[in-house]
Amino acid sequence: MTLPAGTRVLATLLDNGPAFVALDEAAAAEGVVHVPLPMFFTPAQRQHALQAAGVDALVTPAGVERLPFPPVPLPPGTAKITFTSGTTGTPKGVCLGAAAMDAVADGLIEAMAPLGITRHLNALPFAVLLENIAGLLAPRRHGVEVISLPLAEVGLTGSSSFDPARLHAAVLRHGAQSLILLPQMLRAWVAYLVQTGQPAPASLKLVAVGGAAVGAPLVQAAQALGLPAMEGYGLSEGASVQTLNLPGAQRPGSVGRVLPHARLRVADDGELLVAGSLFSGYLGDATPVPAWWPSGDLGRIDADGYVHIAGRKKHLLITAYGRNVSPEWIETTLRSHPAVLQAVVFGDGQPALSAVLWPSRPGADLQAAVDAANASLPDYARIARWTEGRAAFDPATGLATATGRPPRRAIEALHADRLLTA
Repeated sequence: MTLPAGTRVLATLLDNGPAFVALDEAAAAEGVVHVPLPMFFTPAQRQHALQAAGVDALVTPAGVERLPFPPVPLPPGTAKITFTSGTTGTPKGVCLGAAAMDAVADGLIEAMAPLGITRHLNALPFAVLLENIAGLLAPRRHGVEVISLPLAEVGLTGSSSFDPARLHAAVLRHGAQSLILLPQMLRAWVAYLVQTGQPAPASLKLVAVGGAAVGAPLVQAAQALGLPAMEGYGLSEGASVQTLNLPGAQRPGSVGRVLPHARLRVADDGELLVAGSLFSGYLGDATPVPAWWPSGDLGRIDADGYVHIAGRKKHLLITAYGRNVSPEWIETTLRSHPAVLQAVVFGDGQPALSAVLWPSRPGADLQAAVDAANASLPDYARIARWTEGRAAFDPATGLATATGRPPRRAIEALHADRLLTA
C-alpha cells in the first residue's frame, strides 16, 4: 500500500490486518512519522492526538483524509509516536526513533531464538505498542510469519469484550506458536480451559503476558494447563519490552531477566532505572531524555538476574498509621483468587485499606476472595472495606486503559460513597 503523496506525519485508525502492516512498513521505509491511533480513543482524545502530533493524513477504513494541522516540533529521528492510554483524558505522545525500536525487536528475537518460533498470532491491537513492536516489527524483521486477523476473530470485540473461545479457536485453526496477551485475557482463557476441559493448543511455544501485573498464581495456573505463559515487563519510554521470562529461564512472580537490548538498575529509593532503547522525548516537551530513565516502578533484581516489580512509585499509599503500602501488591493478591477479575486498592491517609472489586463471573464470592487475601497479608495491608464495581473495568467504561491499567482517580471517584459506607 502506498502512502498519500506529500505526507509528513501519518495517522492510522485501523483494525489489525494487512492494511495496517503495509502502511506501517511503508511509513518506516519512506521516513514518514507514523501515529497508530487506538480504536478505543474518544473523539476528543483522537482530535487531541492528531493536533498534538501535527498529523497531515489520516487513514481509516473509509479512506484517506487530509488534515489541516500545521507541523509541530518533533525530537530528531522520530519515526513513530505512540500515545498513552489517556487515563486523564489527554493522551501523552511518546516519540520513538527507529534505532530504539529496532533494538528492542532484535533483542527479543535473539532471546527467543532457542524456541524456534515461526508463526506468531496477533492478539492485541497494533496501536498498542507492545503488539506493534514485539508482535509485528520483531517477527517481520526476522522472517517469522505474522498471522494478522481482525481483532474480532481473536475474541476482541469493540474496545473491551473478550471471548476466550474465539481466541482458542483461532490458535488451533492457524497453528500459532506464540502470542501476546494482557493479564485479563490470560485469566479468561485459563477459566475457559478449566470449564470446558479442553487441552491447551499443542502448537504453542510462548504466551507472553504483560501490560499490567500478572502474579505467580495466574502464571502457574496457566502453565499447569499447558499454556506456556511467561510474564514480561516494558514501558513506552523504553520502546516496549525490557525483560521477559522464557521457557527454561523463568521465575514465576518475576518479570524475567533483562533482554539483550536493555539495561536495568535499581536506584537508592528502589525505583527501576532503564537504559538501552529509550524514547526520543515527549510531544511538546523539549526536556532532554536522561541516559537512565526513571520508570516510576519500584522493584529489585535478585541474585540470578530476575527482575521483580513491587508496584508503582507514585501509587505508594501511606496509611494514617504511617505504613507504606504498594497497592499493586495487594491487588495482585486479590486477583489470584478465582472470584476476582480486577481489583483496585485505596487508603492513602486512611486508617485502613479499601478496595473496589470486579467479579470473574456473576455471583462470585468476593468476600471469600477478600478473606483469603487478608489471611496471607500483614495486618497493615489487609482490606477492611470493599465494594463491587459499578461497571466493568474496561476502556469502554473509562475504568481501564488499553493495557488493563486502572485509572485510580476515576475509579475512586465513582465509588467514593460506597467506600465510605461499605
